Amino acid sequence: MPVLISKKFRFESAHYLPKMPDGHKCKRLHGHSFRIEVHVLGETDPQTGILIDYGDIKQIVSPLVKRLDHRCLNDVGEEEGIELLKNPTSENIAQWFFDELKPELEGLYSIVVHETCTSRCEYRENFS
Repeated sequence: MPVLISKKFRFESAHYLPKMPDGHKCKRLHGHSFRIEVHVLGETDPQTGILIDYGDIKQIVSPLVKRLDHRCLNDVGEEEGIELLKNPTSENIAQWFFDELKPELEGLYSIVVHETCTSRCEYRENFS
């Protein structure tokens, strides 16, 4: 049976968007309580009745969350040479999570980044 499952993660980080126009509030250093949703699509295993154990997703995703938690995302980008995090928009954060998780998480469908309670971005490799 085909299913789409998701697991949510949270982290607190600061960032600034250096490519925004001068005077734009997001060009200044500020912080967010980011929420990340990891969506996995696939067929359930007929023996277990599950697609993947949520604990396995947590084990794969948690190291990435820890790399960003209570950090300035721009600093992480500079220190680790991660171009997407040198300009850490929600769009770039979502793509970075997807690119990092894809090799380890079979069936990865999408990443959703909630920057605020009213603003989110969804990244899928093939958005159609």
